[in-house]
Amino acid sequence: MRVLPVNLSTLLVELEDLSQALGLFDQLNREPIEGVTTIIPAARTLLIYFTPARISAEQLSRALRARPISGGGHQHGELIEIPVCYNGEDLDEVARHLDMSTDEVIRRHSKHEYQVAFCGFAPGFAYLAGGAGFDVPRRTSPRTRIPAGSVALAGTFSGIYPTESPGGWQLIGTTPLEMWDIHREPAALLQPGMRVRFTASDVSPERVSASVPIDTTRPAAADATPCLEIRQPGLQSLFQDLGRNGQTGQGVSGAGAMDKGALRSANRIVGNPSDAAAIEIAQGGLSLICHRPAIVAVTGAEAGVSITTAEGDRRDAALWWPIELSEGDTLTLGPVTAGVRCYLALRGGFDVTPVLGSCATDTLAKLGPAPLQPGDTLSPAGLAVTALSLSESGEFDLPRAGECVTLDIVMGPRSDWFTDEALTLLCDQNWQVTPRSDRVGIRLEGEHSLARAHHGELPSEGTVTGALQVPANGQPVLFLADHPLTGGYPVIACVADHHLDLAGQIPPGATVRFNPITRFAPIAGDDSLTEVMS
Repeated sequence: MRVLPVNLSTLLVELEDLSQALGLFDQLNREPIEGVTTIIPAARTLLIYFTPARISAEQLSRALRARPISGGGHQHGELIEIPVCYNGEDLDEVARHLDMSTDEVIRRHSKHEYQVAFCGFAPGFAYLAGGAGFDVPRRTSPRTRIPAGSVALAGTFSGIYPTESPGGWQLIGTTPLEMWDIHREPAALLQPGMRVRFTASDVSPERVSASVPIDTTRPAAADATPCLEIRQPGLQSLFQDLGRNGQTGQGVSGAGAMDKGALRSANRIVGNPSDAAAIEIAQGGLSLICHRPAIVAVTGAEAGVSITTAEGDRRDAALWWPIELSEGDTLTLGPVTAGVRCYLALRGGFDVTPVLGSCATDTLAKLGPAPLQPGDTLSPAGLAVTALSLSESGEFDLPRAGECVTLDIVMGPRSDWFTDEALTLLCDQNWQVTPRSDRVGIRLEGEHSLARAHHGELPSEGTVTGALQVPANGQPVLFLADHPLTGGYPVIACVADHHLDLAGQIPPGATVRFNPITRFAPIAGDDSLTEVMS
């Protein structure tokens, strides 16, 4: 067992194989360690979130090492049969790699039973272990679009893409079954512990839902009369809260506001619970009309806020302060001049239907309320409110295009996969924030790419918000709120927890410099690796 640092509240436990990882995962579920909040199993690792105020990284590492290591797995779970039309684009290439005919690939893939080991990458994406025993490398160049229902291979796993998404797995067929359906319980067809058998079939491309419908209606809010109406949503306006917890077993990550501090402040200003849903507005440009008196607040990025009355009178309003709106008033948020995202809260909260326990919109997983559109009307939720807060302010200087932002990072968990030169480059050169950045992650470009010392394929493992994942091109991606739950590229370092909100406000055109606040070394006396930074 190796215990590796991830960030200031997360560890990665590396074991010999999937069986050991599942065995320890089962142990920890049966006999939890106090202070551990979430565990994400993967191919041979456990990503463990903890509360530092309740248990330190060193204490947690010692407690983990005291657990006996034994194999685990699920041999008797429910059996799910998956019909497959073996028509995948990569079937011939897979057959050549395995040195067998396509017919033999199909026969073996459909003959053996698989087990759902864990879920990740995307909601409802199950990693299927065992089976035919194939070992197939990922594609060297991932596809930008893989259709839902695609049956694929990567490493020793088989999997089925639940929704249309990018991906680098080898495609061998398609199934009409819906792997992910938010209107059933549970939403993911395949759950850890289940068994899967594929059956060769000339299936219709029409999607089939193997679902148990659930009632998605909710009681009306205390006062559902429309209060606000969207005139223009700007570039992107989304409902967000503090995130979606407790759904990692279905492959669903937390998402939530990119700048959680600004969201909390917006809610406190109007007297809401700090975790209530608010509107996250990217790059400004929002315009809405008020149909009855309301109190709102706007926090986060720097932008002008103006109010135009029904009579045409115009006045400016302040950020980080209560804004009183009268019937007929139009609130307009101008272009952002520093930062990226503003947060608009309504006193009493917004009446939004939660999805899997949260009102957060996850753009990668396509979960949560739809992006706001012109003509959308918003009603108050009738939340219990308290006094307005008049003492809120931003927690950091907002970054601007052309400026350099310094982010503290924790080295690991895969710093040892990179050369000494790459580790030096990571922190010594500036990284340009490209326009190809969004809620999933910031794509960075540096003059020199980061070279690996280890060129093997990394089995999929859990990832965190703030992870600096380095794909084959050596240019890192800084994962943000909507990142995938698991990934297959090494993470060289992770942004420290206290700089995650700042990272969520870095605009394209800015540059980033990384400041390591730790050296990389396994935790609690494991001497199997030496420190790679001096």
